[in-house]
Amino acid sequence: MVGFASYDGTVLVCHERGEGSALVCLPGGPGRSSAYLGDLGGLTARRRAVLLDNRGTGESAAPADPVTYAMDRMVADVEALRAHLGLERVDLLGHSAAGGLALLYAARHPERIAHLVLVTPSTRPVGIELTDDQWYAQIERRADEPWYESRLPDLKAWDAGDESLRLRAQPFFYSPWNDTAEAHATRFAERSAPAAAGFSTSMPAVHETRAGLAKVTAPVLVIAGERDPEPLPAQAAELAALFPRGTSTVLPGAHYPWVTAPDAFADTVEGFLEIAVEATGGGRLS
Repeated sequence: MVGFASYDGTVLVCHERGEGSALVCLPGGPGRSSAYLGDLGGLTARRRAVLLDNRGTGESAAPADPVTYAMDRMVADVEALRAHLGLERVDLLGHSAAGGLALLYAARHPERIAHLVLVTPSTRPVGIELTDDQWYAQIERRADEPWYESRLPDLKAWDAGDESLRLRAQPFFYSPWNDTAEAHATRFAERSAPAAAGFSTSMPAVHETRAGLAKVTAPVLVIAGERDPEPLPAQAAELAALFPRGTSTVLPGAHYPWVTAPDAFADTVEGFLEIAVEATGGGRLS
């Protein structure tokens, strides 16, 4: 565990696991500590993962000003971590909501990206939105699973705003929903309410973010889960196309592919980080 002061003096903590080249990892949620990322499906056996607890989560301090929980303000935390690590350019991984944070960081600091890995990321910062019909069509792909009928009303109630049913809705975000998935969902259910509430309160204009991403010359990998409600594989491909060297791939599982398809996840990410250094252009991985 390593602490450092961010731009406003808030002390943030990152956890280092493994050895070798650093891969900075941003947890989503929003409002979750980095603990739920675990060993990223065994990826930490192959390289050094630097897992950031975002402000107000995990071991990191809460900021004096709650306005700084906003995603666009947290870009400065990522930049402070890069400087703290002494990296000229950073290999950066963002999951889910923090995929959006990683997008904003890349748009603002395109020259600082060595490799960018976006795991089942939020696509809202670039204006790629899923319709309700698309979302529920993906949900209905799980209709043949034994828990579907009992959990669907919980999912709909949670989607309508009942946070008390978040855990009951989790089977739709793991595939398969088994003991391993349930243990992960239960163990790491806690979130920081202030951090979650402040995360999406402000965001740069979509055209500004897209213009910044067009300047990212580093390799970019967007990972979609085969049964993830969001993003769909088509959205992942659309996001990847915003980058000069963007690629997308679809892995087994849903929103947490490193939990239910660990080998496929670790092999894909490590392969991308190794090969992309010498790559001359983009292209789909699948």
